[in-house]
Amino acid sequence: MRNKDAFSGYHPIINFLYFALVLLFSMCLMHPVYLAISLTGALAYDITLKGRKAVRFAVMGLLPMAALAALVNPAFNHEGATILTYLPSGNPLTLESMLYGVAAAVMLASVVLWFSSYNEVMTSDKFVYLFGRVIPALSLVLSMALRFIPKFKAQMQTVSEAQSCIGRDTKNGSVFRRVGNAVKIFSIMVTWSLENAIETADSMRSRGYGLPGRTAFSIYRFDDRDKAALAWLIFCGAYLLSGWMAGGTYFRYYPTVKSVVLTPMTVSFMCVYLALVLTPVILDRKEDRQWNSLQSTI
Repeated sequence: MRNKDAFSGYHPIINFLYFALVLLFSMCLMHPVYLAISLTGALAYDITLKGRKAVRFAVMGLLPMAALAALVNPAFNHEGATILTYLPSGNPLTLESMLYGVAAAVMLASVVLWFSSYNEVMTSDKFVYLFGRVIPALSLVLSMALRFIPKFKAQMQTVSEAQSCIGRDTKNGSVFRRVGNAVKIFSIMVTWSLENAIETADSMRSRGYGLPGRTAFSIYRFDDRDKAALAWLIFCGAYLLSGWMAGGTYFRYYPTVKSVVLTPMTVSFMCVYLALVLTPVILDRKEDRQWNSLQSTI
């Protein structure tokens, strides 16, 4: 059976390095073209991973948040040389502050989408595999915390539905009745959390956690495909970093808008960045074609 996402099947080092690069460049490159590329790539990959759920999240959650962020900056930041009008408070409303607000909103939306994809790809097993030997205690705590949140949410949904079936609904009845039912559900969840912690500790102890010389089994192998991916990520990272240090991605919002001149070299930086952010989507489409070709021969 075909995997849902081709890039998720790569080695955890490749997954982590990729997200580290795209998050770094998404936050550092404030040129409008790079921001648009980052947002497009992040949205495309999130849709690849989650489908319609990603679209609903972008429209219902991300769009209002980005709009609010775009409006906040010109309301409080009055820098810029191009004054459009004056606010009721007497402060100027500048073109530069509005543009920077939009840019900051796009950057924020991109980072949120990249982190959303990161949570889908970088599972707790991958995180522990990467950092378990370096910082074993911290990696275990983070892994358990990330795993506990969705597990707690699912258990609370189950408990709430069970309590509703016996008339302990938190949505109907008087205020005191709803508060009382909510307290009972909270008490049940606290008891479940403590029991779950004890079971987890017993399970870890039985598996030899903390014993000296304990070995660990790993299903991850760094093959030729991962080597090619690592070489590609290193090339993209080094090329874009050199372009950033040389001023090839420069863009200024204050006091006036000023951008780097478009040359074949600066355009090449944009093309490499576009190829980088679309790498998971391209890999997924390539696997789709291979899978369809294989299915047609059966």
